Amino acid sequence: MVCITYLKVVMDPRLSLYSRATDQNEVANMTTMTEPNPAKIEEQAGKIFGYLGGTMVSIGIWLGDQLGLYRTMAGAGSLTSEETARKAGLDERWVREWLAQQAAAGLIDYKGDGRFELSPETALILADESTPASGIGMFGFLPSGMAIALDLPECFRTGMGRKYDAHGRDMAAAMQRGTSSTTGVFTDAAIPSLDGTVAKLNSGATVADIGCGAGGRIIALAAKYPLSRFHGYDISEAALSLANENKAAAGLANVDFHNPENDPLPSNGSFDLVTFGDVVHDLAKPVEVLTAARKALKPDGTMLVIDIAAPETFEDRIAHPMAALFYGFSQLICMSSGLSEEGGAGIGTMGLTPSLLKSMTETAGFTRFRTTDVADPMNNYYEIRP
Repeated sequence: MVCITYLKVVMDPRLSLYSRATDQNEVANMTTMTEPNPAKIEEQAGKIFGYLGGTMVSIGIWLGDQLGLYRTMAGAGSLTSEETARKAGLDERWVREWLAQQAAAGLIDYKGDGRFELSPETALILADESTPASGIGMFGFLPSGMAIALDLPECFRTGMGRKYDAHGRDMAAAMQRGTSSTTGVFTDAAIPSLDGTVAKLNSGATVADIGCGAGGRIIALAAKYPLSRFHGYDISEAALSLANENKAAAGLANVDFHNPENDPLPSNGSFDLVTFGDVVHDLAKPVEVLTAARKALKPDGTMLVIDIAAPETFEDRIAHPMAALFYGFSQLICMSSGLSEEGGAGIGTMGLTPSLLKSMTETAGFTRFRTTDVADPMNNYYEIRP
């Protein structure tokens, strides 16, 4: 209905570009313009309002997670709104409206007779965070993301971004949830893909994770390799606070967390492994940080960089199936972080191509660079050595 109304307004001849011209000079300046194509207007209007609809559905997904509705429905078969509300401890009228939206969006199946069901496949994505298919954690960004958006006009005017801690603890917690489903790939696929690394970890190695966030990756490694020593580095105090809470909950003594602004990475070549997990594209001074990583590594050490699989050409980047999402995250978080210091690199979520990373690592003093064969549709995994 909105699209139809929009189309009628735009195509009304009384509202055309020509009829709104105020003088003959303006008309003359517009003679090179073509009349709008009605089919193209309808196509673009449908796309634009579709994105608005996507925002509304995303809010509904966030609500379903916050209120435990997906977990309530998972494995429960078909439920009425009354049954769903009773099981979740919520008001039936609100739940009924939420179910209607979810069914209209094709996320929950309407079975007829007022009954709704969450399929096992959708439950894996929205109700079970223990599986690699889980995607619900990413929706935790919504409240923080909307708050960040209020700052963006000023960022556009000044050119400066925002550090992660400017977004508060909620953002750090959302980042933790949003990336938790990738931890298994990190420990079980990425680390074993590195030549000789597992043997070192089993015998006792020293490891640094740069941009560790809430510590999920490094804590998982510390639990798996108890003879090794692990150090997480992050400039976000909110993230480090969560990391130390997670360390205490895991009961681990072989992992420590540091803020490099007051406790920098040692430059004495004492680390066997340094890792970056979707961090390099966020850095304001990436070459400086990579150089510090090189100085921290032993001569036979290894650096693992995990980052977005960004195609080399702009044309291929904007054709990426997740490009619109990634460029949005970039403005809210990644590029913003990269521009949070004067002269910041501002690489952005889709900016770290393999050739750019290779060039930066060479400048930092590394001589060997290869892309591993870890299967991940989102990220590339790079093994880099002195």
